[in-house]
Amino acid sequence: MKRSTDRILTTHTGSLPRPDDLVTMLYMKDKGELQDQATFAHRVREATVEVVRKQIECGIDVLNDGEAGKIGYSTYVKDRLTGFEGEAGPVRAADVLDFPEYARRVYRVTAQRPACTGPITYRDKAALQQEIENFKAALQGVTPEEAFLTAASPGVISLFLKNDYYPNHQAYLEALADAMREEYHAIAEAGLLLQIDCPDLAMGRHIQFADSSVEEFRKMAELHVEALNHALAGIPPERMRLHLCWGNYEGPHHRDVPLRNIIDIVLRARPSGLSFEAANPRHAHEWKVFHEFTLPADKVLIPGVLDSTTNYIEHPELVAERICRFAEVVGRENVIAGTDCGFATFAGLSDVDPKITWAKLHAMAEGARLASEQLW
Repeated sequence: MKRSTDRILTTHTGSLPRPDDLVTMLYMKDKGELQDQATFAHRVREATVEVVRKQIECGIDVLNDGEAGKIGYSTYVKDRLTGFEGEAGPVRAADVLDFPEYARRVYRVTAQRPACTGPITYRDKAALQQEIENFKAALQGVTPEEAFLTAASPGVISLFLKNDYYPNHQAYLEALADAMREEYHAIAEAGLLLQIDCPDLAMGRHIQFADSSVEEFRKMAELHVEALNHALAGIPPERMRLHLCWGNYEGPHHRDVPLRNIIDIVLRARPSGLSFEAANPRHAHEWKVFHEFTLPADKVLIPGVLDSTTNYIEHPELVAERICRFAEVVGRENVIAGTDCGFATFAGLSDVDPKITWAKLHAMAEGARLASEQLW
């Protein structure tokens, strides 16, 4: 990861709006109903080129493929791994369930989520290579500061795709880590930054381990980081970043585990970059945590300066203010402006209008410019 010495760089978390026709194809593919694979593959390539161009136009310095070919940032792995033939129940957040009327209104059917019912191995290397090739082709003719691809962590896979095969949670994590290692290393070996999506280290508290104490959850988080580090062994930390998330949904979030209760564990993960929510009403105050914890010299913060669940377009001066708060605490060279989460975490289900998404990213770039003028 680049540390800028003359301005604040901009990036985002990963998922971006997909064209409507591609969303339709993604859901057909997810249900096993897609007939024309060639047309789908062509449309993914086109959409990847489009999303790269739009990011450049918005002023994004460190960009990705928008996850154009994935139906969701976590459930896509069911098609790349063996062992997922069962049926998983719905994932429900404890904070939302505390408000039953609200829960009935917001929960919708999304992507297919099978359960693990057999041994896990990595089977679809061709899909992974196609994803890498599509993105590298889309990068031809543009010159971003850096380019990244996202991949699901062992922990977040365990959160969304339940285990009905391995004897315990640790064994399941270890099997996922061994299998996903192939994907992580392939992305890094392709010369791209690797972003590991780890909502399990925060959101897991009020979903997967809602009945656990904070101390019990911390022990599970340590187990998740240990499995992740095993899978990432051999990849230089500076070629990786980690995304921490409490759930990319508009909701109460009153059960979110505080950042100060998990930051020490999160910082033990090997990636040098840490992307995390810092703009929404539940976590915007947590920049203060970095007054309490010294940021390790090898780490870079990527705080969210845009809320990814609201159609408000943040004012550039507010974006600059958010950036400067972190820069004044951890040093300007250790901050990259980011977003709280993705804008299309699951295809077609974003709360933010696509055109507003691009306007928000424009505002972030302008805010980063204003912050750079203040910091240099």
